[in-house]
Amino acid sequence: MLDLLIRGGTVIDGSGAPGASADVGVRDGRIVAVGRITEAAQQTIDADGALVTPGFIDIHTHYDGQASWDETFSPSIYHGVTTVVMGNCGVGFAPVKRGEEQRLINLMEGVEEIPGAALAEGVRWGWDSFTDYARALDAMPHSIDFMTLVPHDPLRLYVMGDRAARCEAATTHDCVAMRDLLHAALAAGAAGFSTGRSDNHRTSKGEETPAHVAGRAELLALAGALQGLPYRVLHAVNDFDCGQGTPGDAAAERARFGAEYALMEDMARAAQRPLALTWLERINAPLQRQWLMESAERSAAQGLDVRLQTACRAIGVMNGLDTSFNVLMAFPAYREIMQVPVTERAALMRDPARRARLLAETPLRLANGDTAMPPLVDQLVARLNEASMLMFPFSATSSGPQYEPAMHTSFFARAQQRGITPLAAIYDYLAGGDEHAGHDGSNLIYFPIFNYLGGSLDTVYKMLTHPQALLALGDAGAHVGTVCDASLPTTLLAHWTRDRVVKPPAGTGNTAGVAAIGAAPGKLSVEQAVAMLTSRNARHMGLQDRGVIAPGMKADLNVIDYANLAAATPALVRDLPAGGKRFVQKAQGYRATICGGQVVCANGSISAARPGRWARAQ
Repeated sequence: MLDLLIRGGTVIDGSGAPGASADVGVRDGRIVAVGRITEAAQQTIDADGALVTPGFIDIHTHYDGQASWDETFSPSIYHGVTTVVMGNCGVGFAPVKRGEEQRLINLMEGVEEIPGAALAEGVRWGWDSFTDYARALDAMPHSIDFMTLVPHDPLRLYVMGDRAARCEAATTHDCVAMRDLLHAALAAGAAGFSTGRSDNHRTSKGEETPAHVAGRAELLALAGALQGLPYRVLHAVNDFDCGQGTPGDAAAERARFGAEYALMEDMARAAQRPLALTWLERINAPLQRQWLMESAERSAAQGLDVRLQTACRAIGVMNGLDTSFNVLMAFPAYREIMQVPVTERAALMRDPARRARLLAETPLRLANGDTAMPPLVDQLVARLNEASMLMFPFSATSSGPQYEPAMHTSFFARAQQRGITPLAAIYDYLAGGDEHAGHDGSNLIYFPIFNYLGGSLDTVYKMLTHPQALLALGDAGAHVGTVCDASLPTTLLAHWTRDRVVKPPAGTGNTAGVAAIGAAPGKLSVEQAVAMLTSRNARHMGLQDRGVIAPGMKADLNVIDYANLAAATPALVRDLPAGGKRFVQKAQGYRATICGGQVVCANGSISAARPGRWARAQ
């Protein structure tokens, strides 16, 4: 008898092949049959009218702390994810020496915007080495599987201590010690190594991150730790020194980019393994996206596997009265009521006298203030007219939140239509004084900072369909008070294969008649999208036991009501340790998400099953 039978669905097997009607049989956590199945089963799921896909694999998350207090990996579990990869961007919680835990908390709070109080109360310390950390998490019950990358910053702090915190150069002895620790963690099952090379990353104290200054000798020594081991990967976030030097000097910026990219290539050569880099259309370096694409293509032609991690929507933030920050925080008339409950605060803001006072005030500089992202607030206020062209009411439709808003709905356009300033338009919307806004203080503003320079996702389409692209950058578990991009899998399926309205090229007529499960220009087929969510990421991570639906594979599966698939509007909840708040975004349309043959989430409800384990790299 089968443990589980999924009957009558359209199987999209993850390989990119066309979908086909079939049953899927599961026994002992493995897929044992695909086709027409007559064998009896202890549990049967009726998949009539639904898609059956492999479980999704999210290769860029920051659940490193949350995994020690949250068994479910929420909100990823609501979006069909059955395997997450932690330890990205060079930050994490191991290795660590006893008494040094606060340094890693400060690092994660600053870089990934996770409340330090929540980490201090929630992380269940008790490990020293990275392998002990992974084993400690493995001993805890979890709904879905997790993989681990060894992060550079904790490794550097563990070996160099205060010298790392002061961003000093590593000695030869330091490099050898870090390499040996990394090699031991990789040999025990860690999936790879991650480093952070962004000048924008800071600790919660505003200090530079320890590893971003790592020199060539250190990086190559660490990359060399992968040699002689089975398949492992390198991940790096790198802004390639964008924004440095003279603004607008494209030649100088290209030279800096070239030097930094060459160093990344050398890491890939030293490791003899794939390297995945963050790929964005940066507002402060718009040419970099093209340079990185061309460079990765040249690397591939030379036999170097440089992959490009890209998102399926803009990378940005949500602003509101109850989020980590908003532009009003720079004004005294708002700051004096910031601690008032949000609904009452919105009512106070609707007082015409307060509105007039704020609009006449000179904003404060918050660089030394108490907001979560004061530099960004300062930048927004200083360039609000320009920024408001990419700030939109975060509206929802029957198919979920609108992540590709029309430019005529921006706050700049709304202000022009009303004959007021963008600041006034934003104020009215957040306060509920706008006729299109609610009055309870829950209104959100969507600010797509990256990947939206042209006012659409057309550039993102080109990125998604590039052969070196990997769907990633959801940052699940991070930026909890401003971002909730753990829902990227749902956006990829619902928006890119079904809902996206594509303007046909001039002279080609319209796109009417395109099949529901098919691709128009500027859209993806369901088969393409599922392959990006499953087999492509599985292959990159070296996972041979999942990512496709076939006999012998791990029974990580989704049963999806495709016609009704939608992400919900993100909601701010206070469910973190120490009463911390975060955005949680659920979804509709996932009839069942299955990990290791057990239903872990059904119709938006997480089950009591906890089959998740540390997915050791083999």
